[in-house]
Amino acid sequence: MGDSAGRLLRLLSLLQARPRWSGSELAERLGVTDRTVRRDVGRLRSLGYPVDAAAGVDGGYQLGIGGRLPPLLLDNDEAVAVAVSLGASTSGAVHGLEQSALAALAKIDRLLPAHLRDQVRALRNVTLNLAPEGDPADPEILVAIAQAIETRERLVVQYRSREGSESERRVDPYRLATTGRRWYLVARDVERDVWRTFRLDRVQDARRTGHRFEPSPPSDGTDLDTRLNESITTTPYRFWAKVIVNLPAPGLRALIPPAVGVVGELPGDGQRSVLTVGSDSIDALAGHLVALGAPFDVVEPPELRDRMDELADDLDRARRQRESRSPPPPVGS
Repeated sequence: MGDSAGRLLRLLSLLQARPRWSGSELAERLGVTDRTVRRDVGRLRSLGYPVDAAAGVDGGYQLGIGGRLPPLLLDNDEAVAVAVSLGASTSGAVHGLEQSALAALAKIDRLLPAHLRDQVRALRNVTLNLAPEGDPADPEILVAIAQAIETRERLVVQYRSREGSESERRVDPYRLATTGRRWYLVARDVERDVWRTFRLDRVQDARRTGHRFEPSPPSDGTDLDTRLNESITTTPYRFWAKVIVNLPAPGLRALIPPAVGVVGELPGDGQRSVLTVGSDSIDALAGHLVALGAPFDVVEPPELRDRMDELADDLDRARRQRESRSPPPPVGS
C-alpha cells in the first residue's frame, strides 16, 4: 500500500475514533502538514465519504452522516467480537438477520489473519447456543459455501443423509436459504448431474476446489426457486402430507408461509385448495393441520389419516366422559 493510501486509511480511522478533530491535531497524528490534511480530506470526499469541516475556534473535521459506508478499521479484539457475534446470528440468535449476518461474515472472514481465525474458532467451540429450537449449521461451513457461491467455485462436501450414511459430493453451489430453523443449499451434483437441496446441518465439511463453473439452469426448465421452496417444505422430512383444505388458496397462503408448506389451487373449486406440508412427526403434522381452524381432508399419507381418526376418537371419548360426570357443586355451598 502506498504512503498516501495508507495515510487515507489512518485518517478515516481517526475520524471514526471521536466526533471532531482540528486540522492541526490530525496533522500531528499523521505526521504531515495542515495543507496535506486538507488535500486528503478532499480525496476522501471525492471517494464518497462525507467529511464535514467548520472554521473558527470550535471548528475542525468530523465524519458526516450518509454517503458510502467507510471501511471498518477494527483492532484484533473488536474483529474477533464481530466475527463471533455474526456467527451466532447466522444460527438465528437474532431472528430475521441470518442472511445479512452471513453476507457480512463471509466478507470479514476473508480479511481475518490466521491467528484471529483461530481465536474465533476457539470461542465458537466453547460457546453454548441457547437459541430456540433449530438445527444449527457450522458458521465456517456457511462462510465457505457463501464465498463459493459468490465466486462460482465448485465444492467438495461431506454429507450425512437422513439415515446416517455419509458420502462425498462434488457440487456447483447455487443458492443458500434459511427458514430461521434450518439452512439449505441448492446445488448441482456434478457426478449425478442432478439438482439437489442439501440441509446444512448435515454437511460435515465443505472444501473449495478452485475450479470455476458457469451456472446453468436445469435442463427440464424447472425454476430453481420453486424447486428450493418445494424441497424445503417436503423433501427433508420423514413424512409429507397432501391435504384438501376448505379455504380458498389466497386465504390459506395467508396462514402458511412459503417455507412451511406449498399451497396450490384445487382445479374447478375456488373455495378449497391443496396443501403439501412435511414433518418428521405424524403428531406434529396432525397438530399443525388442526391449528389451521378450517375443515380439511387428508389425501395422503395413510399414517396421517389413521392418526387423525385416533385423535378424533380420543377427543370424542374425552367429551363423553366430561358430559357423564356430575356437575360440580355451586361455589360456597
